[in-house]
Amino acid sequence: MAIAKSKTPAIIKKYSADLQAEWMRDLSKRLNGDRRISESELTTQTREFLGLLQRASADGIESIESESWAPIREFLEEVSRSRAVQGFTSDQTASFIFSFKKPLFERLRKELGKDAQLLADEVWSTTELIDKLGMHTVKTFQKAREEVIARQQQEMLELSTPVVKLWEGVLALPLIGTLDSARTQVVMETLLERIVETGSSTAIIDITGVPTVDTQTAQHLLKTVTAIRMMGAECIISGIRPQIAQTIVHLGVDLQGVTTKATLADALGLALKQYGLTMVNNQH
Repeated sequence: MAIAKSKTPAIIKKYSADLQAEWMRDLSKRLNGDRRISESELTTQTREFLGLLQRASADGIESIESESWAPIREFLEEVSRSRAVQGFTSDQTASFIFSFKKPLFERLRKELGKDAQLLADEVWSTTELIDKLGMHTVKTFQKAREEVIARQQQEMLELSTPVVKLWEGVLALPLIGTLDSARTQVVMETLLERIVETGSSTAIIDITGVPTVDTQTAQHLLKTVTAIRMMGAECIISGIRPQIAQTIVHLGVDLQGVTTKATLADALGLALKQYGLTMVNNQH
């Protein structure tokens, strides 16, 4: 038995202007004056979606994976990415598609209401179609949102590892907070880049702001020291408070060969000595 061709594409084409107008009213109400997206942008997006939907559905609405549906999939992916960047939630992004159901179903009822079975079949197939488009939108949004969060985390890591030039040839990196694998990588990359840029021969890593030092943190510090030495520079670790020194000894972490100082000032004094300079206290 042959499957009857869907009436929905023809109905979308016939009522395109009315569908967009009603859809826009619903979307505007949902946004409730949200300034992250303008009315003109929303109008453009709904108009483009309807145009793409008409062309894609002409070949059938059973599957959105075919080549004819590629343009509308790409359009929804772009909408999802823009919503993620604009700070919308997944629910708000999904509503762009799911809110289209109401005006569309009203038109289906108007055109096919006299044939209950035909109306039921069209509503079911159209519901499946919009749900698939909605799910595609949500999946793309989630991926885009994860990318945004990952980028923000990377930017925060970079901001939390500022390299300061204390003296000609002497760099300092004051660390605050937990030192994990991801941050260690940023620390190494940032320090090594600055060593190359400035031609510095000494790098001070100050851990005064690191609350605790466990085995993993100590190993991360050792890796960083090793990387700096491979670049031909020396590394001093400052901020070794008594409790941290005790913890390192208790953990059995071998810092032999690594220069450590109690304070950043002590570390700077040691670094300047290598240049034949001496820090003098002028306070009386």
